[in-house]
Amino acid sequence: MFVYRPRWLPNGSHGTQCLAMRGPLRDRISPMKIEPSGGILGARVSGIDLARPLSAADFAAIFAALGREGVLCFPGQQLDAATLRDFAQRFGRIQTSVTGKHHHPVVPEVGFLSNVIENGEPIGLADAGQDWHTDMTYNATVGFANVLYAVKVPRRDGKPLGATQFANMHAAYEDLDPALKTRLADMSATHDFNKFWESMRSRPGSTRPALTAEQRRSRPPSVHPVFLTHPITGRTVLYCNPGYAVRINELPEAESERVLKLLFEHQLQPKYQYEHVWTESDLLMWDHIGTLHNAVPDYGPDEHRLMMRCQIMADRVFDPAFVRASLEPLAAA
Repeated sequence: MFVYRPRWLPNGSHGTQCLAMRGPLRDRISPMKIEPSGGILGARVSGIDLARPLSAADFAAIFAALGREGVLCFPGQQLDAATLRDFAQRFGRIQTSVTGKHHHPVVPEVGFLSNVIENGEPIGLADAGQDWHTDMTYNATVGFANVLYAVKVPRRDGKPLGATQFANMHAAYEDLDPALKTRLADMSATHDFNKFWESMRSRPGSTRPALTAEQRRSRPPSVHPVFLTHPITGRTVLYCNPGYAVRINELPEAESERVLKLLFEHQLQPKYQYEHVWTESDLLMWDHIGTLHNAVPDYGPDEHRLMMRCQIMADRVFDPAFVRASLEPLAAA
């Protein structure tokens, strides 16, 4: 049986204002700084080592920033699979592989996204995320956040390839026509895992097999409101994405298709988008509830990319008691 021994893995181990910690809180945490990108999404977090356990105060600052900024980049991290898992699971339960493949042999909570072939076998999922979507909306318990660690970044003529794009669903909701907001306020959408899987399978050169009946049963369609209240920000987001949403349940089929097309076109306008260009040792964390994302496949099979990933479920973040306890250290600042 093929067992991946990851030769790439390391051993061991909106404005521009800098949001540094103040007052007594500063004495209890690392000298962490959170610097917003100045764009529609994104912030850079420096002055913290994620291979070490997070203090309650650091966790609170990161948790709040994730809701506020949507995408957080922690550059220059030195993480192995175990420390990546330990960081991620502070935020919630980690989803395991749908196929039972492409994960770390000792730390199964950590998956591999990669186009590297070893011993004739792919070591990771090569085409993960290559269209606009929000992870795990097909689940009854949806996704909260993605944690991705860059081990190998493809380059061509010195330029990094394989960027990840994001879209802001707080802003997309706010700009919707008020009449459409009112009309859809109490409506729900069905989300189906197979929609995105089959979309990837239809691409030229795809090696994804069709899902087995057992795999389909393990990921049945789920129903969620078209609009959600974000559990951290308390604001409304547009929670209906082109990767998985297949039907607005309260509308006739033809009208559902028309409205979904309108929503998808609206939420993907360039004014809502932000792009992260990767560097090795970047740890990127993003909020699934308030963003969409798309992995840009602009590199070839011989331009190697390897990411380690943890998918965090929203099993805790929609509990108001968890949110209050998570943010409590900030109140002392």
